[in-house]
Amino acid sequence: MSTKTFSCDDLRGHHLLAGLNSEQLDSISKTLRLVTLSDGEHLFEQGQHADRFYQVINGQIKLYRVSLEGSERVIEVVQPGQTFAEAVIFMEERNYPLNAEAIGNTELMAFDSNTFIKILEESKEACFHLLADMSKRLHQRLNEIDYLTLQNATFRMVHYLLQQVPVDKMDDDVVEIKLTTSKSIVASRLSIQPETFSRILKNLSKRELINVKGKVITLLDVDGLREFEG
Repeated sequence: MSTKTFSCDDLRGHHLLAGLNSEQLDSISKTLRLVTLSDGEHLFEQGQHADRFYQVINGQIKLYRVSLEGSERVIEVVQPGQTFAEAVIFMEERNYPLNAEAIGNTELMAFDSNTFIKILEESKEACFHLLADMSKRLHQRLNEIDYLTLQNATFRMVHYLLQQVPVDKMDDDVVEIKLTTSKSIVASRLSIQPETFSRILKNLSKRELINVKGKVITLLDVDGLREFEG
C-alpha cells in the first residue's frame, strides 16, 4: 500500500463525502492511501478483517465468492469511480464477506474505516447523506435480484448488453460495444453457465441481432433486442 496522500480537493467529488466540511475532509485525507494491484492480485479475501473501504481509480475489481463445491460466483465487477466495502464498517463483526481481485492493473483509494465512523458519530448531516446513498444502492440491488431470479438467461444477457450502450448512442440502430471483462466473468455475474452463455450469443447472432468478434459485440438491431425486455 502506497503512502501517497490526497488533498481535500481530491475528495470533494466523492459521493460518500459530498456532505462533509473542509475539516472532516482533511481528517480523511490524512489517512487515505493509494493501493496499486497487478492483474489477478487479491486486495482482500473473504473473512479477512475489514479496516478500509475503497474506490476504484483505474482498472477493475472483481468481487466474488467460492461455493462449497469450489465454483466461483462473481457478485459484482467494480468500475472506475465506484466504491465498495463501505457497508462492512457497520457490521458487528467487521470482516469482508467477499473476495476482491484485480482485473488488469488497478489503482484504488483506500479509506480508513475508523476515521469515517468517527466523523459519522459527530455529524448528523453526514449520517443522513450516507443513509440516502445506501438506500439508493439497496433499491438497485433489489432490482438486480429481480432480474437475476425472475427472468430467463436470454433476458439477462440482452439486458446486460443494452446496459453497455453509451448514453450518446441510445438512439442508434447499430451500436458496437466492447466487453471490459472476460466472457466467463460476465456469465458468472449474470448467473449463466458458460455453455449457456455461448449458446445465447450464437442464437442472437443467428437471428442477426448481434455480431460477436472476441470481446467486441455489435448490436445489429437495438430495437429488436429491446423487445426481449417487453
